[in-house]
Amino acid sequence: MTTIDLHADPIALTAALVDIPSVSRDEAAIVDVVAEALREQTRGFEVVRHGNTVLARTHRGLPTRVILAGHLDTVPIADNVPGRFEVDPHGNEMLYGCGTCDMKSGDAVFLHLAATVADPVCDLTLIFYDCEEIAAEFNGLGRIERELPQWLDGDLAVLGEPSGGWIEAGCQGTLRARLTVTGTRAHTARAWLGDNAIHHLAPILERLGGYRPREVELDGCVYREGLSAVRISGGVAGNVVPDEAEVDVNFRFAPDRTLDQATEHVREVFDGLAVDFERTDGAPGALPGLSAPAAKDLVEMVHSHGGGGVRAKYGWTDVSRFAARGIPAVNFGPGDPNLAHKVDEHVPTSQITVVSDILRSYLTGQAGPLDPGSAEVADR
Repeated sequence: MTTIDLHADPIALTAALVDIPSVSRDEAAIVDVVAEALREQTRGFEVVRHGNTVLARTHRGLPTRVILAGHLDTVPIADNVPGRFEVDPHGNEMLYGCGTCDMKSGDAVFLHLAATVADPVCDLTLIFYDCEEIAAEFNGLGRIERELPQWLDGDLAVLGEPSGGWIEAGCQGTLRARLTVTGTRAHTARAWLGDNAIHHLAPILERLGGYRPREVELDGCVYREGLSAVRISGGVAGNVVPDEAEVDVNFRFAPDRTLDQATEHVREVFDGLAVDFERTDGAPGALPGLSAPAAKDLVEMVHSHGGGGVRAKYGWTDVSRFAARGIPAVNFGPGDPNLAHKVDEHVPTSQITVVSDILRSYLTGQAGPLDPGSAEVADR
């Protein structure tokens, strides 16, 4: 079986994880490797495998517990495994490959810290889960929430989603809705006998084109909403006036709205139109929660150690699951989220180092800039 060295530099560990294919629903091989490494190379952790999710936690009786969570799956490979190192024209080293930023570099940081932080100031829980990149019903973290919810208890959750070394606080909520319009079917040679449903989509599209999204500031983070058409369907045959047409819309909403409030807002946007409205999917957002003590400490550590700062998370992530349980949660990992899922997905190796250094300092309670003689630097 493939093995990985958790004591290796997290850059090398990222490369090793990237070279283990782990497309959603095919994570067994990487889960085998991660579970074995945690059992053999860490101390003081209870390690449990639950399906294709690996759970590990300490029981030191410390006053706070920090959860480090990351998904092990990737989108389908596009001739970008194994990974490769390249140096850009500015002399910056990059690691290319499927999952480099989303989010095997974050996983590598968490695994490395689990093996090398001997005396953390908090108890630790690590969760490495499957099926994040596909439908929510398959999400491994959701399965843990339903079947082993005690593993999600803590004072702060850090998800290693790519954030460029910034703390991306909270997340937007998301909902999808289907708007259906009807007409009367007829032969196109006698179109006046029918009522074209596709033509009735025009007022819906006009409302969408004129929509002005809200911007909301929460805990110093600005969330911008958006309402978009994402699919149009209609038509029977090339010589038939269609009697039904649909448009799917996606609303990304600020976390100060509940899912029901967001749904009502979308209904209001199309008020007065002859449409059948159906919410087809939805998930609430997560408030930033940066005022919680454990979160404030991490924010201060990022500022003092040269991280990117704090900003809102655009898009939905699993921080929402923790926020719904009253646990502050942030996204914090290496990599540009705009590169996730691309054929040329890559991560600056320097960001892996920075995120690892910051989290090491946070978990050990180290104040001030990183000491050049620290264990983290010595590892490199």
